[in-house]
Amino acid sequence: MTGTVITVAPTGRDSSLDDLVSTARECEALGAAVIRVHDPEAVPALRAATGLIVQLASGSLEVQPDMAVCPVGGSLGKPGIVPEYEITDPAQIVELGRLVDQAVHVGLVLGAPGGMPATAAALVECEQAVRRLPEGTTFSATGLGAGTLPVILATLSLGGHLRVGREDTIMYGPGRPVESNMQLVARAVGFAQLAQRPPLSPNEARELLGVPAK
Repeated sequence: MTGTVITVAPTGRDSSLDDLVSTARECEALGAAVIRVHDPEAVPALRAATGLIVQLASGSLEVQPDMAVCPVGGSLGKPGIVPEYEITDPAQIVELGRLVDQAVHVGLVLGAPGGMPATAAALVECEQAVRRLPEGTTFSATGLGAGTLPVILATLSLGGHLRVGREDTIMYGPGRPVESNMQLVARAVGFAQLAQRPPLSPNEARELLGVPAK
């Protein structure tokens, strides 16, 4: 399936649940397919109000998100919830390869303190390691801070998917603070379209990532 899964990662920490749902709806309309949240209480509301794949980054899985962040070497232990293995160093991909025997989804985070730099070169190294994982494995990437644009462009050229949002980026450009998550999603959509890898709908993303139908 040719296209780009766009994940929006709003902080969710400085806004009400109503604001988060409103943001989710607008980002879905722009082309986002996944929303990443940290508050388990937001999961039911987002599933009821949008068609987005809801990914829980932390907290109890009893709320049954569609996806959840899983550490390398860990296990969600919850049927029906698709793991995303969050990677901050290429060595973690090598370790993951020793532990899995089927396709997985990998979330690359570049520019985190103590982790790999948010550069195209670092992303290429990760992509080469991802190729050695089981066939069908997919990856998304985000570059924190000033690394946002280099990582977006490199990810699209390497066939990966995008994560954007105010959780990762607070400056849209030099001297220009981010105004909203929608602004970041719209930019990602524009780049994906220019790369001739248009954004996938939530249903298309579910098929690609193996997420059960809503």
